[in-house]
Amino acid sequence: MVMRYSFGGDEHLFVECSEEMSLEAFFTSLSVTNGIREAKIKGVTEICPANASFQVRFDPDVIHPDDLLKEVKAVAEVAAGGEPVISTRIVEIPVFYDDPWTHETLMRFRERHQDPGSTDLEYAAQINGYSSVASFIKAHSGSPWFVSMVGFVSGLPFMYQMVERQRQIEVPKYLRPRTDTPRLTVGHGGCFGCIYSVRGAGGYQMFGITPMPIYDPTQKTGHLKDFMVFFRPGDIVKFKPVDRDGYARAVEAVDKGDFSPPIRPVKFDLREFQSDIDGYNARLEGVLDGH
Repeated sequence: MVMRYSFGGDEHLFVECSEEMSLEAFFTSLSVTNGIREAKIKGVTEICPANASFQVRFDPDVIHPDDLLKEVKAVAEVAAGGEPVISTRIVEIPVFYDDPWTHETLMRFRERHQDPGSTDLEYAAQINGYSSVASFIKAHSGSPWFVSMVGFVSGLPFMYQMVERQRQIEVPKYLRPRTDTPRLTVGHGGCFGCIYSVRGAGGYQMFGITPMPIYDPTQKTGHLKDFMVFFRPGDIVKFKPVDRDGYARAVEAVDKGDFSPPIRPVKFDLREFQSDIDGYNARLEGVLDGH
């Protein structure tokens, strides 16, 4: 994988890991940025991994741009020759698919959609070759997702489905963005899934909603007391379908401060994953089940 380096203004180094989105590109970005963080390069003030690239902010009064470039290239060379393994965590997130709130919203914006006569789920199922919404939901929730980037708005995760390329769900964004999206909507655009951390405009297809808060600037939510943003690049997500009652129970638990998402530490090995994707995913899910 050939990296391309360029400077953005006086304080930023931008590095493109690949021209295409892939788990390998995400893994490279994450490995190199982790290496830069561990190297504690003098003058680096911020490190931002993205889907197939990353950016480093630095203080040019502390480190010369050419010296920073040399340091980052050295870290990237070491990361490229290292074992493709990271220590991360897997989390189970409940999702109420085809819920009334995203349904009401999507119906308000059908004139902005590719197929005004269907719902977002029906459209996504149809263009991905699924015979029904139920079979599409099974595919969406049936494999884990890798968090490749957190951002755009505070706390929003971009997630890449951990299956072979030909099995990945792909859905275009709305023709024109909506002016409204419910908070905690589970959406999808292109090859990326996401969870809308706040209410606002958006263009991703809407599949459902989760009761689990992922962003709390007040840090009053139980699982967000240590940090206001839940997700980190490298997290692995497993969606768990719930019905209306299951959603309501989870919301009540959140309100009472009793909600605690299942989270387990795992080591993710890219080569083992690539050698047996379904088997590896099953083992990851077994960690959540305590197996």
